[in-house]
Amino acid sequence: MKNRVQRKKVLLSASALIVAALWSPAASSAQTTAESTGTTPITRETPATTDSTAATDVGLGAGPTSIASDASGNVWVTLQFSRKLLKLGGSGAVIGTYEVGQNPTGIAAGKSIWVANNADNTVTKLGLDGVVLGTFRTGGEGPQGLLITGDYLWITNSKSSTVTKMTEAGAIVGTYRVGRRPVAVAADSAGNIWVANNKDDTVTKLSAAGEPLGTYPVGRGPFGLVAVGADVFVSCFFDGVVLKLSGKSGAALANVKVGDGAAGLASYGQNYVVANNGSNSVTVFSADGTVISNIKVGRSPLYVAANAYGYWIANTGSDTVSKR
Repeated sequence: MKNRVQRKKVLLSASALIVAALWSPAASSAQTTAESTGTTPITRETPATTDSTAATDVGLGAGPTSIASDASGNVWVTLQFSRKLLKLGGSGAVIGTYEVGQNPTGIAAGKSIWVANNADNTVTKLGLDGVVLGTFRTGGEGPQGLLITGDYLWITNSKSSTVTKMTEAGAIVGTYRVGRRPVAVAADSAGNIWVANNKDDTVTKLSAAGEPLGTYPVGRGPFGLVAVGADVFVSCFFDGVVLKLSGKSGAALANVKVGDGAAGLASYGQNYVVANNGSNSVTVFSADGTVISNIKVGRSPLYVAANAYGYWIANTGSDTVSKR
């Protein structure tokens, strides 16, 4: 019993370190961009309908962190304190456990499963059956956010202020300079790449070829990114908000007040879900920024994924995944 208590203290300390060290506020003000229009965003503060029924929790252990769903509805979860990747079925049952690199903190699912091994500066590629197909150097330090676009993988290198474009075979196409501490990446309908620069309080827009198209100021600690159509949504950890941006100009169109520590973000049908790391909840909101519900989950939820079975939340502080 004593060992279990000691381990829990270590886990919570490590979880706090991740949030504090990787996503602390920027020391300097954000850099503006030539494309910014200065449009005043619309703030949405519709009172949430609080659902007191917690989502179903699946106990996993070892710090579940990033989470993604494949086309078959299976859910993949990285366990950052054990070098493991788990595969869950639609019911939440664990149907596979696989070895990856050290400190796996990012994941993307497509024709293959890709895992960012933050402490190894590598990404691991697995088949949908969990067989490891290769491990590749990223060309930067601290790989974090991952995005699959067609036959390419985009990787944010959080410790070297770059993003890397890689082929399915693991060959580096290019490495491109962005802002400080890039932690998330998304693609809009035009094929442009968006990057959340957590330490600079900005997002950067690149072409599919990696050419810089603009850098735009957002809130404090941009963390999660989702692009749907021409709209881009970014969660701002230290402001407890999600901003809706124009994919064309980068201007803020709406400001959605969510919970404390707005972290991982996912689209869910016509709506969006954000994990509120500091308030142990998720907020569901519509495309126009209207809050639909706030739902309690486990401790320190960090990332969210969605599929036909519902949406799934990795609760790093309570060693669980919640399904709603």
